[in-house]
Amino acid sequence: MPIRKVLIRCYNSCPACRFLYFCAMASTKSLSKILLNITIGICFLLLMAACTLFKKGEEREIIARVGENYLYADEIEALLEIRGTKEDSAVFVSDYINNWAVKQLLVSKAQINLPETKLEDFERLVANYRIDLYTGAYKEALATQNEDTLITAQEMREFYEEKKENFKLKEKIVQIRFIELPKPFLNKSEVIRRLKSFEAEDVDYLDSVGVQFRKLNFNDSLWIPASRVIEEIAPLTLDNESRYLKNSQFFELEDSMGVYLARINGVLQVNDIAPLSYISETIGQVLRNRRKQNYLKQLETEIIDEATKNNEFEVYAPE
Repeated sequence: MPIRKVLIRCYNSCPACRFLYFCAMASTKSLSKILLNITIGICFLLLMAACTLFKKGEEREIIARVGENYLYADEIEALLEIRGTKEDSAVFVSDYINNWAVKQLLVSKAQINLPETKLEDFERLVANYRIDLYTGAYKEALATQNEDTLITAQEMREFYEEKKENFKLKEKIVQIRFIELPKPFLNKSEVIRRLKSFEAEDVDYLDSVGVQFRKLNFNDSLWIPASRVIEEIAPLTLDNESRYLKNSQFFELEDSMGVYLARINGVLQVNDIAPLSYISETIGQVLRNRRKQNYLKQLETEIIDEATKNNEFEVYAPE
């Protein structure tokens, strides 16, 4: 098909191509045959791209318009998918369209009525926020990719000894072994004897009948906040806990729900230095964060050094 007919067909089928058609036709009068063919070929490629863009734009269904800003149906559909339910979707869509329109109108009025200096400040803030988002996400991705989460026991111990005074307790903690028996329980005296003795054979016995207990905790090396113990043992309160939560204390309490037996192996008060085992998770997180910050500082230094070496970055001396 002659190139002129191709251009005319594109002219008729795609309004976005009409300017390019006239441009090509004008060229035919003044250029040599070779230059003409090159010009027409370039125009043809450009008008094909223009047609594609024009048709793609037409494929999106417009829901609302404010000035030169458009809200498209696919944007609403994406929100409905995220929302995950079609219940009251008509109300949701209506409210969203109105909110979108109000924001667009307010932005438009703000751009007209706010002082130029204020608008410039906002543009700087937006630009800085955009930069922070990109750089923050990139650094986080690099840090995650290169993160070494393994913290050794020696690292923890050294950090703990160095910063020990910073780890004072803000609440009382205890080491406790504990059983809650249902009411009634026939072998209560045997359970009490075994819980106090707590030798290997005693633990085996308690494990064997443990299915009859309502609650139990045999890990008496674990430090637990006193507030947690009070939650588990109903007769204990903030008013009477000091009477029962004492070092080497055994106590038996009872209410309408059951019988509570407990042996206290250790107590630390407010402002005592927290044991390493109690704050090991916190220390691990601190050390991982410190390691991450050191990595990011090193990364920034390496980026500057590389850019300087490649002549991508330089600082000009003041005149």
